[in-house]
Amino acid sequence: MTNAPLTDRKALDSHRRRARRAQGQDVFLHTRVRDEIEERLAAVNKTFTAPAIVTPYPDLWEGARPGARCIPDTELLDLAPGAHDLAIHALALHWADDPVGQLIQLRRALRPDGLCLAALFAGQTLQELRRVLAEAETALRGGLSPRIAPMGEIRDLGALLQRAGFALPVADAETLTVTYRDLPHLLHDLRGMGETNALAARDRRPLSRAILAHATALYAEHFPAPGGGITATFEIVFLTGWAPDDSQPKPLRPGSAAQRLADALGTEERNTGDPARPDARPGSSAGD
Repeated sequence: MTNAPLTDRKALDSHRRRARRAQGQDVFLHTRVRDEIEERLAAVNKTFTAPAIVTPYPDLWEGARPGARCIPDTELLDLAPGAHDLAIHALALHWADDPVGQLIQLRRALRPDGLCLAALFAGQTLQELRRVLAEAETALRGGLSPRIAPMGEIRDLGALLQRAGFALPVADAETLTVTYRDLPHLLHDLRGMGETNALAARDRRPLSRAILAHATALYAEHFPAPGGGITATFEIVFLTGWAPDDSQPKPLRPGSAAQRLADALGTEERNTGDPARPDARPGSSAGD
């Protein structure tokens, strides 16, 4: 038995093609992620000569990573095993039906001690929009339909790296609050980034004018920006992991420490009064 797909890939590809064709559209969050990834790579004491980038917007990466191989985020990534020393998944993993599978493919494409960097929307992204659309649709239609993709929490997303077999996994998040003139302005920006509703279970009917008007009023009421307009939250999680290699640091075996912690801290080790210990003194404590 197979799980129903999360994403309608045809719809997602159509939204992205429209965004790429649009003149003057600013996919600013993709640009911000690219710049952030470049800053992180600049801090790594390693030179990468064979990068691969999974991105819906390859033009953004021209010049940033000379010689990089840019590919779309298809279910089966067009990557050869062990062909790369750097793999970047740039703000597309949140649409994957199998994010672990995507990361496993990146790990297999990496040489030993190769670096993987993935960025994706997560957690609180568009929480305001999710709330007002649900409230407006429930009020006017008596029910609601999926409008915004579910977003993983940072703890769960960090665990994906371990499941995919990466060493030294790290997950961290950046939360951005963006101001828009109104809800239609926000929706226009999401269309410009190719991030409108592409859920397989979505209602194919467009938002009615009545629902949109009601949601616009709710948004302005509940989430006003201090200087006017409305606010929208975008949480971006960055996942970092390395393809395993013998040269990487390993955790020490339990009991292999060469020095007692009390000696290292310059403190006196005292009994805790644990009755299970034969040398414990009744009534003793760390505060004695």
